[in-house]
Amino acid sequence: MRKNKLLSETYRNRVMELFSSAGSQPLTEKQIAKTLAVRGSAAKHIRTLLEWMVRNGEIVRIHQNLYSLGQPADLVTGNLDVLSSGNGLVQPQDGSAEIFVGRNELGTALPSDRVVVRLDPGQVDPEARVRRTGKVIRILERSRRAVAGTLKATSRFHYVVPIDPAYTQDFYVADPKGARVGDRVVIQFTEWAHKHVSPEAEIIEVIGPETNPSLDTLTIIRHYGLRDNFPAPVLREAEASPDLLADPGQRRDLREWFIFTIDPATSRDFDDALSLTTDARGHRVLGIHIADVEHFVRPGTALDREARRRGNSVYLPDKVLPMLPEQLSNGLCSLRPDEDRLAFSVLITFNDEGAPLHTEFCKSLIRSRWRLNYGQALALLEGREPAGVAVSSTGTALLKQVHQLAQQLRARRQAQWALDLDVPEYEVIMGADGMIADIRQNLNDISHQLIEECMVAANEAVDRELSARGFALIHRVHEPPRPEKLEMLAAQLKDMGLRPGDLSHRKNIADFLKKVAGHPLEYDIKLATLKSMQRAVYSPQALGHYGLAKKFYAHFTSPIRRYPDLLAHRTLQAMLGRRRSPYGPGELAGISRECSRTELVAETAEKNLLEIKKYRFLEQQLARKQPKVYDAVVVRVKNFGLFVELKQLQVQGLVHVSTLSDKFLRYDEQRRVLCAGQVRFAVGDRLKVLPVRVDFDKRQIDFAIAGQERFMRPRVGKSRRLEQSRGTRGSRSR
Repeated sequence: MRKNKLLSETYRNRVMELFSSAGSQPLTEKQIAKTLAVRGSAAKHIRTLLEWMVRNGEIVRIHQNLYSLGQPADLVTGNLDVLSSGNGLVQPQDGSAEIFVGRNELGTALPSDRVVVRLDPGQVDPEARVRRTGKVIRILERSRRAVAGTLKATSRFHYVVPIDPAYTQDFYVADPKGARVGDRVVIQFTEWAHKHVSPEAEIIEVIGPETNPSLDTLTIIRHYGLRDNFPAPVLREAEASPDLLADPGQRRDLREWFIFTIDPATSRDFDDALSLTTDARGHRVLGIHIADVEHFVRPGTALDREARRRGNSVYLPDKVLPMLPEQLSNGLCSLRPDEDRLAFSVLITFNDEGAPLHTEFCKSLIRSRWRLNYGQALALLEGREPAGVAVSSTGTALLKQVHQLAQQLRARRQAQWALDLDVPEYEVIMGADGMIADIRQNLNDISHQLIEECMVAANEAVDRELSARGFALIHRVHEPPRPEKLEMLAAQLKDMGLRPGDLSHRKNIADFLKKVAGHPLEYDIKLATLKSMQRAVYSPQALGHYGLAKKFYAHFTSPIRRYPDLLAHRTLQAMLGRRRSPYGPGELAGISRECSRTELVAETAEKNLLEIKKYRFLEQQLARKQPKVYDAVVVRVKNFGLFVELKQLQVQGLVHVSTLSDKFLRYDEQRRVLCAGQVRFAVGDRLKVLPVRVDFDKRQIDFAIAGQERFMRPRVGKSRRLEQSRGTRGSRSR
């Protein structure tokens, strides 16, 4: 092993130099060994080194035994994402622009596979303004993750339809393993010989009937490989955590301060609290007090290793998968009212204009005096009587002062052209039967803005201080959008009938978003803008946060539910203790990648589970013959109908032309309108619709305009069923 490691360290750079000097000429393993003068027993390790470099994307293997640098050969290595349309996007490992791969150019690649893409001619430049396209020519590594789906059958064989629309193929299974047709199962990929037949898999778990909504959450947990139980060593450490309270260390006692929390009504873990005092000069001092998780979760422990594996808590509609065991997340670390708690406090002094003058950091001992939920805080700020909480005159006065400061901070950010992409969110309330019981709208009102601005201020202050002192840390990075994405956004907005202007500068985007406030398509405009942005990720490099208009920004304020926040606490404590940074850039780079991945998985799992629940909700209405009428807005107009979005459910579907009128309809392609006599349908129109057909497998919902469903005629679509003969099984198109 030592010789193998020594070879990798010694020869890796020489291999890279060899390919660089050789241009685009591929070399065999023997040619590489001969050129590098590797002889004897060391020569047999060359293949190990080359395969390691291939897996890491440094070089690519073309044909059976030829190796080359990716770029000179127009080859790029990256991870594959598959859209519901069946087309793919490859995210290059070198961080360059993503590559679009058409569904017919994916070969046998599956979602999350690591692949090699050959770029189409003339698209080698990673900074090109046009969207890069290419073709998958090799699969370097299968994702090997389990896939959940529904078992179905023809007269000759069984197959599984994945619940995830990213999988556009059905999987052939030779043995149902006791599962019945219609059961949800978990499968493991085995092979895919050719794209003209279906991939093959093995059933590894039977979950239960697809018709049982209470099994939806377990299905999603299995599909995304989420961790729903804590190992015994982790639980033992959590149970012993109260012993650490006996040695809290040197702390500033702030228990006499009036400190309060504001959280959702259903929250059980409170990781942030606020205070507001004045200094000797009369300046406001905002206190942001964060649960001191770092005191209880020590580096190298089982608790720490498990928290790193999880990366973050996962919030599903009817279940929370916490990053830390309940003894910590809802107990010792939670800043519950009227209990002494250990905290890490950030004290920021502001002038009258809301500009920060001074920042202080300290370990503290606090006692929350007042617990509010967002609704109660909003009522107090609006001068109304809150329900379910005792009113404190001191607390109310402080709350209003913090609100005034928060609005100053918000105005200062917007003056720097921060992007206002906040849209109404709808909270899905689940019933005991696993079905949606209620849907509540959560507006981004001034109570939410109060907390948001205070947390942004603390996160910025921590990053600014640590960066100024040269400490390595994980930053929350949001890079500027790529030019080609902004061009696509401008075209999409024009299709909506808007005139966005030049979107190449953040100021113009910010101004445009202000202008569309209150527009019927405001939600869709902001959603399209969000999709044009690069994804916010974690990185050891301070690349700034484009959306928030911040140069320095790190996550610090939620260590109960995010691992990068815990690392920021440890780094800040090292600074206060005059010690070196506890993490090096290399280790932080690895943790950043891991946490960015777990965050994306959590968001995708929540989104897909919500989609399943919404489809069930609409299906149930049709089964009971009691469809509800919904407010909808037209988001696209085609010659075959109107695509509408339900504002409350935030799902889209089609109002087919067959439901609009029994008369001839005329489609104006240039103006994108449908006309039925004197009636005209255009983007932005508000309608009342009701569901008439739901197809979960195809991810299709049909609506009819309320009162006009009498025109509904059955839609005829192509079957997506597998071919009867195993030898001609095809892929399913969605």
